[in-house]
Amino acid sequence: MSFEIEELPLAEQFEQLIQRGDKLAIAEFLNDQNISDVAELINEYPDYEAQIIANMAIHRAASVFKILDITEQRRIVKELPPFKTAELLNELPADDRTDFLEELPKEVIRDLIKLIDPEERKITLSLLGYPEDSVGRLMTPDYVYVYEHNTVDEALSVIRKVAKSSETVDVIYIINEKGELVDDVKLRDIIIAATDKKMGELLDGRVVALNVNDDQEHASQVFKMNNRVALPVTDDNNILLGIVTIDDMLWVANEEFSEDMQKMGGTEALEEPYLETPFFKLIKKRVGWLIVLFIGEMLTATAMAYFSDELAKAIVLSIFVPLIMSSGGNSGSQASTLIIQAMAVGEVSLSDWWRVLRRELLSGLTLGSILGSIGFLRICLWHFLMQHGVIQDLYGPHWLLVGFSVGFSLIGVVLWGTLSGSMLPIILKKLGADPAASSAPFVATLVDVTGLVIYFSVAFIFLKGILL
Repeated sequence: MSFEIEELPLAEQFEQLIQRGDKLAIAEFLNDQNISDVAELINEYPDYEAQIIANMAIHRAASVFKILDITEQRRIVKELPPFKTAELLNELPADDRTDFLEELPKEVIRDLIKLIDPEERKITLSLLGYPEDSVGRLMTPDYVYVYEHNTVDEALSVIRKVAKSSETVDVIYIINEKGELVDDVKLRDIIIAATDKKMGELLDGRVVALNVNDDQEHASQVFKMNNRVALPVTDDNNILLGIVTIDDMLWVANEEFSEDMQKMGGTEALEEPYLETPFFKLIKKRVGWLIVLFIGEMLTATAMAYFSDELAKAIVLSIFVPLIMSSGGNSGSQASTLIIQAMAVGEVSLSDWWRVLRRELLSGLTLGSILGSIGFLRICLWHFLMQHGVIQDLYGPHWLLVGFSVGFSLIGVVLWGTLSGSMLPIILKKLGADPAASSAPFVATLVDVTGLVIYFSVAFIFLKGILL
């Protein structure tokens, strides 16, 4: 029977064990699986999520719990008996525990804090005291440190003693008697050094550290540029407080990406999964930007009304209004997305604004010329079909001037859209705002209004005294 179960897919094995109700077999089965596979089971069988966590060895349960979504974590803690919740919270690394608690209402935090052991409670309250989205919220106090005067043999003894409870032992941190960070040394260098050598003799002076108040997004960039699996965290006096590990940075990068995508789509960032966000909260997140964009589009209507006389005289111009507006908006959205992404990964900084401007100026002219040429050729082709009676003649005898108006307008509108889309994120960053707020809809709305002005101004130059 056991062999037959092992041959089945993981989900079916779990279902059979649940039906048998053998808790010992369930616990053994769950503890033998990869934590990612157990997390998949929780996603697939939400009715058993608390039972799954409760039946696992506590260290394995904590490993699964910390990779789950906050919604699943909340449901599990709500269903678990208090003693099991206490075990789980005490087993979680301090940074993961803090990350979970900070997403909960304050009254819930108060109740859960009481379940944590006094020493762990002190650490958790300390981490919760740091600003939201700061490195302090991510760091863990579980790391290995030694003093400059320790020998390699003494350092290895410390490592053996505390490594099991540490987040990582790839790097050992060296401090002085004041607790100040002096340097970090790779475990490999310690292992190959002579046992009587002082740790101070292994230093290379190339330590990279984060400040406890640094923004998490900044920390992500530091990790990327320095290719580290962990970085030390210090206060303003260089006192070593903890470390931040790469797994935390991966979660931060994922959250930042989701937040930027939502902002670029013209909505405020959601703190919860879409399907778990209350309806009215979702409306609140979306309505603000929609109102701003709607007011912006009202300016487009004002611009159309301002040029109503020109439209009445040359109704043919109205045919190309959607073409002009969409081309400018699309080019602006493209540039905005490229620059926001480049800034997010550290490829573009504020000091690069002039290089970006020059590059986008050439790009805008080139792209505008390509679209302008296509627009002009399109009018020529349609005129040919109109002359041969294939379609109704809409352009009239001045089709060539209309073609020039559309072609040159597209150059101007695409150029303006490209420059606007590329410069807005940089300007917002300079003002201390989030560059993602210069979202594609915002840029498109701005370019819609100005695009109409460019279009009718160019048309006036070509058609003055003829159609206008």
